[in-house]
Amino acid sequence: MANVVAIVGRSNVGKSTLFNRLIEARKAIMDGSISTTRDRHYGYAQWGNRYFTVIDTGGYMHGIYDVFEKGIREQIQLALNEANVILFMVDCKDGLIDLDKEFANVLRKVHKPVFLVANKAESLTAAMVAPSFYALGLGKPFPIAAISGSGTGELLDALLPYLKEQPAAETDPPIAMLPKLTILGRPNVGKSSFLNVLLDEKRSIVSPVAGTTRDAIDTEYNRYNKRFILTDTAGIRRKSKIRDSIEFYSVLRAIKAMQDSDICLVMIDAQYGIEAQDIALIALAHRYKKGMVLVVNKWDLVDKETMAAHTYRAHLWKKLAPLNYLPIVFVSTIKKQRVYQTIEKALAVYQNKIKKISTSVLNKIMLPIIEKMHPAAVKGKYIKIKYCTQVTSHTPTFAFFCNHPQYIQPNYKSYLENKLRSHFDFEGVPVQVVFKKK
Repeated sequence: MANVVAIVGRSNVGKSTLFNRLIEARKAIMDGSISTTRDRHYGYAQWGNRYFTVIDTGGYMHGIYDVFEKGIREQIQLALNEANVILFMVDCKDGLIDLDKEFANVLRKVHKPVFLVANKAESLTAAMVAPSFYALGLGKPFPIAAISGSGTGELLDALLPYLKEQPAAETDPPIAMLPKLTILGRPNVGKSSFLNVLLDEKRSIVSPVAGTTRDAIDTEYNRYNKRFILTDTAGIRRKSKIRDSIEFYSVLRAIKAMQDSDICLVMIDAQYGIEAQDIALIALAHRYKKGMVLVVNKWDLVDKETMAAHTYRAHLWKKLAPLNYLPIVFVSTIKKQRVYQTIEKALAVYQNKIKKISTSVLNKIMLPIIEKMHPAAVKGKYIKIKYCTQVTSHTPTFAFFCNHPQYIQPNYKSYLENKLRSHFDFEGVPVQVVFKKK
């Protein structure tokens, strides 16, 4: 990424609000509580003829008791190392405080262009506070109101000389054309650990505290001739267990990430097995017609003498019936076992999802099968299926043309779906069968 702009500062100065405004989407959660944002959050923005990546970060803390303080500071340092330009946000309503001065000393050691952004300058009175930030020794403060966008144009104009001119194709999609893989599951099943092992870096903060990850964190993976978008999400639990508004919005972001994905990596804890919430999550992904891989994490903690992998797999498929077309991978993020195999399987499922079967091949296989077992006659109506074809859709969809489609029974529809799976390998992918009048 040639142009990278990191937004940094202490908590509650409006970093996520500015991030959302620059990328023109509500991706980062905005809330008045401390450490709402914890991980690095990436987005893509454009100003004039410049394209750049924006990084949102957690609020800088020091000497404040917070279980995530160390992890957030590490994430901020990683963002500073990656960025070409730094936006240091301060708050006109609070004025200059000691934590701003302390963080300014941290930024001086980075030796990169720093723009001082004085946020919350909605009123003339608040804007008059902006000059006081000259005391930080980081140059001219830019008074803005991120919530309304006031002043952001002047700030972006000042950034332009520090951003390289390049075609949109180098920063913006083809990223949009890449496969999108989303990691989903209940809290503390190891989603962020899985992402960190795969990337071999501290991409997301990992802790035993439920709800550590809040935003849906997108990461582009481009290694070993494989390129895709991998999204880490907040843990999803039942509505009755959701305690606050931040968790509510975290779950909404996770569901939105599911809707936007191609393949869902649904992760469960091997020690607890598959629970009602996991099955509900899988059913929701099936309803959205997403490809899926079931990832059984913490497999290293299971006693193999009492529970072998094939026994565990058979138990899971029994619990998931009739959605037992999911491939199951047993992993251990702690011991780095089968993490890359999971990605190989997910990409194979993606190929199944986009697979196109020619009409001639489809009819050559399916018509003899139909001849051997015709759909049952209903109300004296004999049903004759003439031919079938795959129709254009986001998931494999097959149309069977017949004389009385309204009389086809659900069990025969399931029969055809199973035959399609057995002959054409649609492992991990929902298959739709529809009947049309010929």
